[in-house]
Amino acid sequence: MPRGFVVPAVPRPFSDEETTMYDHRKVGRELGLFDSDPLIGAGLPYWLPAGAAVRRALESYIAEVERRAGYQQVYSPVLAKKELYEISGHWAKYHDDMYPPMEMGGEELVLRPSICPHHALMFRSRSHSYRELPLRMSELGGQYRAELSGAIGGLSRVRAMQLNDAHIFCRLDQVASEAASALDLINQAYADMGISASRYVLALPAVDAEFNSPSSKYVGDADSWAEAAEILREVLKNAGVPFEDAPGDAAFYGPKIDIQMEDSAGREFSLSTVQIDFHQPAAFGLEYIGADGNKHRPVMVHRAIVGSIERAMAQLIEVHGGAFPAWLAPVQLVVLPISDDEEKLAVEVARRASDRGLRVEVAHADEGSLGARIRENRLAPYAAVIGAREAAAGALAVRKRDGSRWEPAPIGAVLDRIRGEAEPQAIAMARAEEV
Repeated sequence: MPRGFVVPAVPRPFSDEETTMYDHRKVGRELGLFDSDPLIGAGLPYWLPAGAAVRRALESYIAEVERRAGYQQVYSPVLAKKELYEISGHWAKYHDDMYPPMEMGGEELVLRPSICPHHALMFRSRSHSYRELPLRMSELGGQYRAELSGAIGGLSRVRAMQLNDAHIFCRLDQVASEAASALDLINQAYADMGISASRYVLALPAVDAEFNSPSSKYVGDADSWAEAAEILREVLKNAGVPFEDAPGDAAFYGPKIDIQMEDSAGREFSLSTVQIDFHQPAAFGLEYIGADGNKHRPVMVHRAIVGSIERAMAQLIEVHGGAFPAWLAPVQLVVLPISDDEEKLAVEVARRASDRGLRVEVAHADEGSLGARIRENRLAPYAAVIGAREAAAGALAVRKRDGSRWEPAPIGAVLDRIRGEAEPQAIAMARAEEV
């Protein structure tokens, strides 16, 4: 943990009556996770080394979860012509939340507010057979929202975000199972992250909604909307989670499942989502060749497991207060030599731990008493104290953050055990094996 920061007390699970959470803006800055600067601008936080470590672990976990679920990762530019968003419908229905076009070489370029049009073009760039479907395309990519100054704050609402986005191109008869699988991935990720939803929402068009007119908030036709909404309703029922209808909260192109969270002030926000979209496949002329040899139009399922990395991090900080699950902790193992005599071995243990991919620090003997160093590093999931006995035996005795202890064992075996518990890929693999 960065020296000189105030370390909050290690949190404990809250009872059903308790609603206390940590303010991520305060804790995140105290722990050196993120910060901001007026010269960069409001709503544009930057990540410090400790926060970047947590973020990389989260991104690595998501990438492994998606790989095991059959997603193919892609990358796309954060800029595109205004015309792209005119075709997708974003410019007509969403442009108040977009940054203004930039004139460049006779073209109007726009910072993207969404990744889905790029993925639609990627699908369109190649011919596809029904045998390829569902085609699951994922990206951790930047997108930009022209948020008002009064609305932004911390990591919860920003102007530039990294979205864990994915789009599944599938046949109509595959939509329900793909949406259900996406919801399963979301719930599994929440369990691994140690967070939970406040409620599930089925976001629908307004009760008196009109479709596909210049004055309408929505594109498409009423029949497609009704079909998509019914599919999502059945997915939620089959998942066995309570949910509420939210008329007027749908995306402009289709209904969606929104998974809601609450922050430390009790404010609710959407973190993850599953959406069904008939509009963009039609707008971009997407096609695949069916078993009958004819051209057919796919359906597009939008899905974000953890939503934006910024909001996910805000919630992790508010729930855990810096005492992150071991696989997310910025420092997973702290090595504490009792005296200068064990310094050399402590540095060697740290090197071996680092070679195994662990995030490790040495709390050196000259930095204070052993008790003070233990207290200063109490947010680390694992602590290894090295005294004369451990040094002579070439062993480590580990104390975990929850107070439990491991019997002394050879250094390599202990480090392998920590890696098995604390590696993002291992968490994803274990979750996959449960399923």
